[in-house]
Amino acid sequence: NSMAGSRSWIGGVLNRLSNKRSDKFLDYPLTPIQEQRLQKLQKRIQIPFDETRPDHQEALKELWHIAFPNVALKGLVSEQWKEMGWQGPNPYTDFRACGFISLENLLFYGRTYPASFRRVLLKQDGTRATWEYPFAVAGINISFMLIQMLDLYSEKPSNLPGFNFVKLLGEDEEAFDVLYCTAFEMVDAQWLAMRASYMEFNKVLQATSSQLERELCSDNVCRIQDLSAYSLLYQ
Repeated sequence: NSMAGSRSWIGGVLNRLSNKRSDKFLDYPLTPIQEQRLQKLQKRIQIPFDETRPDHQEALKELWHIAFPNVALKGLVSEQWKEMGWQGPNPYTDFRACGFISLENLLFYGRTYPASFRRVLLKQDGTRATWEYPFAVAGINISFMLIQMLDLYSEKPSNLPGFNFVKLLGEDEEAFDVLYCTAFEMVDAQWLAMRASYMEFNKVLQATSSQLERELCSDNVCRIQDLSAYSLLYQ
């Protein structure tokens, strides 16, 4: 199955991404709404995926229903999950890399931009590779990429993309989730542009991260919807 990869695949991608910090961004003040929303987002990042929690189980079932509305799920542990691009029959194994927020991101994508979600899930655009990237695991990598790129594990982001993102977050509480959806479309577009194959996904993710950093550093971006890549969601 081209959608199932080795257990080391996700960790290899995540560990190669770097995050540039700069002391000159440490002393900027936050508005009360920016501080509140940043702290709320950082709390989300800290929540692990817990396969024993009923609400986490229901969220996972909802994700399946959004992805395959006409296919009954046989169980929370099932070979069916590989069809969505999990590495094995139990998605919990992959969620350990980034926690519950990565499931929230996937759900937000499916609920908010269903046409884009299905187009990327089913690899409907362009000439595809023989060995495609696994959709679900790619989603987890994208969540982690954004967290690192925006320096969200720090008390306050200390790089320019993170600094600018906090301003966007002050304008829109869903900025991170919308940015995630935009980034997923960027990854797929970059994948096609590079004519990449399975083992080149790390290069695709790094190229996407660099492009997104450039866009976030633009003075013309006052909200996520101002990113030029945002329009990919409505192709």
